[in-house]
Amino acid sequence: MAHSLDLHSDVVALTAALVDFSSESHHEQLLADEVERQLVRLAHLEVVRFGNTVVARTQHGHDQRVLLGGHLDTVPEAGNGQAIIVRAGELLPVVGPDGAPTCEEDRLYGLGSSDMKGGVAVMLRLAAHLAGPRVDLTFVFYDCEEVASEHNGLEKLAAVHPELLAADLAILMEPSEAGVEAGCQGTLRAEVRVAGRRAHSARGWLGENAVHHAGDYLARLSSYEARSPVIDGLQYREGMNAVGIRGGVAGNVIPDECVVTVNYRFAPDRSVEEAEREVRAVAEGFDVSVVDAAQGALPHLDLPLAAQFVAAVGTPPRPKYGWTDVARFAAAGIPAVNFGPGSPNVAHARHEYVSLADLYRCEDVLREWLEVPV
Repeated sequence: MAHSLDLHSDVVALTAALVDFSSESHHEQLLADEVERQLVRLAHLEVVRFGNTVVARTQHGHDQRVLLGGHLDTVPEAGNGQAIIVRAGELLPVVGPDGAPTCEEDRLYGLGSSDMKGGVAVMLRLAAHLAGPRVDLTFVFYDCEEVASEHNGLEKLAAVHPELLAADLAILMEPSEAGVEAGCQGTLRAEVRVAGRRAHSARGWLGENAVHHAGDYLARLSSYEARSPVIDGLQYREGMNAVGIRGGVAGNVIPDECVVTVNYRFAPDRSVEEAEREVRAVAEGFDVSVVDAAQGALPHLDLPLAAQFVAAVGTPPRPKYGWTDVARFAAAGIPAVNFGPGSPNVAHARHEYVSLADLYRCEDVLREWLEVPV
């Protein structure tokens, strides 16, 4: 395990050091302590600690403020807790899902390298070396993003100290392959209950098999035609899918209940209430209980500061498939985008990695956009 961070090392070395810090969800204290220890040394930053969330801000009196946010936690380790740097053409330390034995680009492998210690490394580098930016800056390093929302450090901070999150634009360093992913989908999870009547399986005709009856609802899901709305020029894709099913009492009993868990990912032009109505419409005739739901975030790329940032990145923005903490900022009236090194396609995977080119590009783009022109 690493015991210290060097904010003067380059972004790749800093990412490797962060990966070597174990910080699974609920166990981020050591890393939060070290991040705080390094940031309080920087005279141009005001540092506030709230639990295992660390906030650092400049106070130069600029008219605008940009917030950069990244979570410190990772999912549980899967034999990938230490950073390994692999250059193009070298043998991979972990065989990917396609079984490929070589690497076509320079990569840093390790737990959280993509999600999202590469992004945290970029933030720390900027916090240390952007002493005179053209806007005021807020850096938020928070805990428990990978677990239930009730534990999320950003949510807890917003509930007690919303003033620390005030900004004209928030950039979440979620892995987006060094491009802008705007907005995010909403998500709703529900349980659809199918009723039956118990009977001895030897006399099945005396009962009603709830598992069999669930086939009607599953057929509706299978044939469901999801929307693909275009919002601010970006095409979002919705999806309603069964993600779990349970039923049955014993090997000789006709089940009297079957529960299908369904997840609906909806475009940000729909509210949670509209999403719930859609789920209930598809499940008409069955009992529906909403388990949890979260509103998505509209892109808001037409707002001046967001448009300026997209122009600085220089590549066409993409819609965000999935839910991220940009939605928390959108709910507070703060436009937010996802922009970070790494790919969401390898997040949480045993062979998780971040491209070294992504790390350098993200740092360079943000530095050039944020610093005062010479």
